[in-house]
Formats: sequence, structure tokens, C-alpha cells
Amino acid sequence: MSTLDPTDLRPTLARLKRARGQLDAVIRMVEEGRDCEDVVVQIAAVSKAVDRAGLAVIASGMHTCLAEDPTGGTLDTARLEKLFMSLA
Repeated sequence: MSTLDPTDLRPTLARLKRARGQLDAVIRMVEEGRDCEDVVVQIAAVSKAVDRAGLAVIASGMHTCLAEDPTGGTLDTARLEKLFMSLA
């Protein structure tokens, strides 16, 4: 994979910053002894946001790689698969 262009990832950065805020809220909920179900629902939301950000980063990297080599010959499919699986 190639280096990332922060300009291309502005929406992803915004998503991660929102997820950080959500995570801070979950931590407060736990510290306050809030309802288990409410906490788990919020943890799931944070997890989904972070996973989507990860997929966006992978997609951006693939886009950059394919722009540099439209044949895709330089893509390391095993490495790419490992990245995808790390989010599973």
C-alpha cells in the first residue's frame, strides 16, 4: 500500500474524531455506572465508526495504488487481505 493523502481522508478524519468523542462518552457512562445495555449499544456504535474509518483508509490506499499502477500489478494481495482481515 502507499502513503495516505490527508486531504483525501478528511471525511475519515472527521469520523474518527466523532468516534473519539463517542468513546469519551462511553467512558463517562461506565464511570457513572450507567445501564449495561446503553453502554454496550454505544460501544457498538464506536466500534462500527472505527471499522468504517479503517475500510475508508484501505480504500484510499488502494485508489492511490491503482492510480500509480492501473494494472494493479504492484498490489500485494496477501498484504491487502491481511489488512481487511485485521478489521474483522
